Amino acid sequence: MKKWSLPMLAAILLWLGGCTQETQNRLGRAVQNWTGANGVLDIYEGGKLVMRFIGIDKLTTALGTTDGKPRNYRYGYGYLDKNFNYKKDPGEKKLYFEISNFTPYIFYENPES
Repeated sequence: MKKWSLPMLAAILLWLGGCTQETQNRLGRAVQNWTGANGVLDIYEGGKLVMRFIGIDKLTTALGTTDGKPRNYRYGYGYLDKNFNYKKDPGEKKLYFEISNFTPYIFYENPES
C-alpha cells in the first residue's frame, strides 16, 4: 500500500461522514447507476401478480417541470416479462413505464441473476 493511500481513504471517509443522509443516498444511487442493477418490478391488482418488468436499472420519482416538486408516480425502463419467468424471452421488449404511488408494487433485485 502506498504512503498516500491510507490518508486518502481517511479523508474520503471523513468527507462522507460529514455529508447529509440525502447526499449519501444520492452518492449511493450514483454508484449503483454506474455499476448497474438488475431490478424487478412486480405490479399487483387484487392481491394477484398482473405485470412484471425485469432488467430495471432504477425507478425514478418524477419531478414537476416548473415547480420541481415530486409527482405521485415513478418511472423507468424495463423488459415486460410476459410469462413471469425472470428472463428476457424472444418478443419481450424494453419499455418505458410509469407507476402510480397508489398502485401496489414491489421492486427488488432479480433472484435469478
